[in-house]
Amino acid sequence: MEKTKGQLLQEELTFKLPHIGKDAPLQKEEAEMFCEGYKKFLDNGKTERECVREAVAMLEMQGYTPFDAGKKYKTGDKVYYVNRGKAIIATTFGKESVEKGVRINGAHIDSPRLDLKPNPVYEKNDLAYFKTHYYGGIRKYQWVTIPLAMHGVFIKKNGESVEVNIGEKEGDPVFCITDLLPHLAADQNDRKLRDGIKGEELNVIIGSVPYVDEADIKDPVKLLALKLLHDRYGVTEADFLRAEIELVPAQKACDVGFDRSMIGGYGQDDRVCAYTALMAEIDAANPQFTTVTVLADKEEIGSDGNTGLNSDFVLHYIEDLADMAGVEVRNVLRNSICLSSDVNAAYDPTFSQVYEERNSCFMNKGCVLTKYTGVRGKGGSNDASAELMAKVIAMMEEEGVYWQIGELGAVDQGGGGTIAKYVASMDVDVVDLGVPILSMHAPFELSSKLDVYNTYKAFRAFYK
Repeated sequence: MEKTKGQLLQEELTFKLPHIGKDAPLQKEEAEMFCEGYKKFLDNGKTERECVREAVAMLEMQGYTPFDAGKKYKTGDKVYYVNRGKAIIATTFGKESVEKGVRINGAHIDSPRLDLKPNPVYEKNDLAYFKTHYYGGIRKYQWVTIPLAMHGVFIKKNGESVEVNIGEKEGDPVFCITDLLPHLAADQNDRKLRDGIKGEELNVIIGSVPYVDEADIKDPVKLLALKLLHDRYGVTEADFLRAEIELVPAQKACDVGFDRSMIGGYGQDDRVCAYTALMAEIDAANPQFTTVTVLADKEEIGSDGNTGLNSDFVLHYIEDLADMAGVEVRNVLRNSICLSSDVNAAYDPTFSQVYEERNSCFMNKGCVLTKYTGVRGKGGSNDASAELMAKVIAMMEEEGVYWQIGELGAVDQGGGGTIAKYVASMDVDVVDLGVPILSMHAPFELSSKLDVYNTYKAFRAFYK
């Protein structure tokens, strides 16, 4: 049937986001294959240190070498730089001089979690516990009664570094935080949801059996727990003062749904963008512009600290690139483009009241381009220019990437931030691009395999 004039005009002047599963069904198999590697990355990198170690292994397998500012590199050479074991930069040198700009892709590899306090071990009423201090924006009630694993590093008095990982291997014990039974929760039920579990109630059980000795020993349950830890890793209670220990969900990443269309797992904010950026970096062969792929730390607490983007470690790296080429770093920066690769909140029909549907992102409709983040009146946001939006959209459309636009919820509901504003402060054009996520910041987040795959395709197009 021939279309009417009005129908043709509607096609020309309006748009509707396609569902990738309908529009490109062959992508389902490609996305499935790509996401098998992603799930392994999630399982192997539950802390920022582990992510860096995993990234180094992946990069070295593809021929990357440690960056040396005193060397001369040619087009196609691949290098990496590790910042204090908790952030990493990877580069493929391009055809153009860096004076014409570099292509920066910045994701973060820290995720909300429970950190141990400096003096965490105690006993009360014949139970041994860890005291924790939560890291990032968690909903505290979500972290009780789930299996937790212990990850991190001790630096012993003699300077020896001891990596700890308990709760991930078959046969390992796990840890947990208790909650009240419904029968005794009348007072707790009267609390506001945000205080249903308080910060000082996030105490992790680590033992219940005492060390047995003929002498009268103080805190014998604590002592046995410390002895077992010492037997396995050779550390003492004093070594916690020189440690970074994190409690994270022991759950492995897995497929979700009868159709296996989604991935469920811990830390997808923002390791989903870290993995897709890393894979796009590895795939860059002889790019037009030099790539600078950044996997940073500390985003969940404001990007502060010398491994976060609110420091100068990326600037110093780009200064090295400029010095090697004999050009001014300010020219490199003002000619560069950055993707701030971070997730956005996928529209959740169960909680539709906190979204504005016309400007939300959806599962299975592609990666999400987020022009601005911030709070309410765009406070604390980088707001990408129309010119930059046009450039990035053109890159994606030229390569057949499925993409969408999204805001982080309804205007007055809250908001959030990314690394974008810190990159922008270096005089770099930057816009957010990433994966729509359901249950963001929960111990078990959901992503769509098709969206993950198209995010990788978008990053690959950016580096082409």
